[in-house]
Amino acid sequence: MADILLRRMPAAKICYNIRMNLKIGIVGLPNVGKSTLFNALTNAGALAANYPFATIEPNVGIVPVPDERLSVLAKMYETEKIVPATVEFVDIAGLVAGASKGEGLGNKFLANIRECQAICHVVRAFINNDIVRADNKTPDDIIAQAKDDIDIINLELQLADEETKAKIAAKRKKDPSDENIPFLTEKPVIYMFNVDEKGLTDDELKKKLVELVAPAQAVFVNAKLEEEMAGMNHEEKMEFLSSYGVNEDAMSELIRAAYATLGLQSFLTAGKKECRAWTIKKGSTAPQAAGTIHTDFERGFIAAQICNYSDLVRLGSEKAVREAGLMRTEGKTYLMRDGDVVEFRFNV
Repeated sequence: MADILLRRMPAAKICYNIRMNLKIGIVGLPNVGKSTLFNALTNAGALAANYPFATIEPNVGIVPVPDERLSVLAKMYETEKIVPATVEFVDIAGLVAGASKGEGLGNKFLANIRECQAICHVVRAFINNDIVRADNKTPDDIIAQAKDDIDIINLELQLADEETKAKIAAKRKKDPSDENIPFLTEKPVIYMFNVDEKGLTDDELKKKLVELVAPAQAVFVNAKLEEEMAGMNHEEKMEFLSSYGVNEDAMSELIRAAYATLGLQSFLTAGKKECRAWTIKKGSTAPQAAGTIHTDFERGFIAAQICNYSDLVRLGSEKAVREAGLMRTEGKTYLMRDGDVVEFRFNV
């Protein structure tokens, strides 16, 4: 399908509309396992050390969104290349109380958060006095510790927004033009609780932590185990995690939570040259989806030829899908569904 989609554009103009699908800022107090998790998620080799502010510059890693449908389609179409959707993770330096006023390395990294679509707040949810806490406390109540840590970060984000609002108000006295300011407290948050091995299967602890941050999404992970899985393939990871009673790795769980939090879904294009996943907002129309590939596709949209991924796999070919009457031609008002396999028709 992707091959046909591209033939309508002259060869000199064939190019994708490159845009980052999703950017997540990983935040938390120092020494909560943030950089260790970042390394595990991205294999980026960021410095992870047992002292505050081991992260000074924000580390960035781009990872593929796990999508088993692509490999299935690739076999069906004998595809030359698989191109998954991607997520950009930004490891932002550990914040401390007073960050909004520049304490620690605060101001610079609050600015990094503004560039992200969502925040992954890593929270320490284990007791280990050998790992230094930023406040040098040694609490023995995991829930109380987690609540205090979350409150510190939330307060700093609120204070930073108040300072931003004050600056905007002063500016608007001179220039009343409207501005779209990305306030930090308006960004969706996913809480990633770094638990010990026992905590991974402690349903009572997990229930309390979920309630602590509801209605936000909560993800549970053991940073040390994730670090040990670096370099393993998917099958090896699943086998390793199953021995601890876990059936999903941290990256897959976090990305799934991010898609749910931000209301995202994927559609697919498939052909001999490549199979590719594209991330769009739920509720996007067919022309808007086409625009994620190239702006000309949206501007010159005529129609979309669509079949459902499960129908395509079940029947084994586009021809069989057509013969079964399950290949549809949709117009400009069609709302895309997750797993649509699409060929866009356009004229520019």
